[in-house]
Amino acid sequence: MKKKHRKDYRQQGPVIRRGDQVQSTTTDQRLLQGGRGSDWLHTDPWRVLRIQAEFVEGFGALAELGPAVSVFGSARTPKSDPMYEAAVELGSRLAQAGYATITGGGPGIMEAANKGAAEAGGVSVGLGIELPFEDSLNKWVSLGINFRYFFVRKVMFLKYAQGFVVMPGGFGTLDELFESLTLVQTRKMTRFPIVLFGSAYWSGLVDWLKERMLADGYIGEADLGLIHVVDDVDHAVEIIVEDARNGGHSRVRGE
Repeated sequence: MKKKHRKDYRQQGPVIRRGDQVQSTTTDQRLLQGGRGSDWLHTDPWRVLRIQAEFVEGFGALAELGPAVSVFGSARTPKSDPMYEAAVELGSRLAQAGYATITGGGPGIMEAANKGAAEAGGVSVGLGIELPFEDSLNKWVSLGINFRYFFVRKVMFLKYAQGFVVMPGGFGTLDELFESLTLVQTRKMTRFPIVLFGSAYWSGLVDWLKERMLADGYIGEADLGLIHVVDDVDHAVEIIVEDARNGGHSRVRGE
């Protein structure tokens, strides 16, 4: 007996449609049908492919990077700022210790850390992002990737780094800091020392974490132990190197 076709039901791959959700054409019909314009370029299924492509490009470019440290900080830091020079020195010291430097590839602190790494003969990585107010990767980047999506870019910062050094910055810097803290706190990541550079800048935040979040019971003492505040470039690099020497199991202490 011939099976009756149901107009109120259709299975499209893993998707089941019933009732008014059933479409009048099949997926391959829509694929092969010409003259439909370019609206499909802006649909979510197509965006998924773009996202997948960004992951593939990032993984492919960085898979053989070797030991690396992600350095974060403001794009607005001028060359006359002492923090700019500190970031140049940090990139240089990391290169001398055998680490690639990963930044967001922009100006300010990012440019400075890339410059230090490049001038010291190290690998200088820039992970750019499509923004309305930043044009391109800085000239000191030797390995660069531009991303459309922030979350894909963040995965690259985290996956290929053995630690974070966070220099003074704004909302973007804080976003990167607290995401890394959350991932280490929840044990989604291990082997990840987090260094805050510049006690004058970070002390207010650290005090607030202690006096409000810790005091109110929203975090524990061990969570504060994820953060290390330093003012010396060599000290920052020493924390990264020592953690690697200990197999990545050392807990960084706040100061």
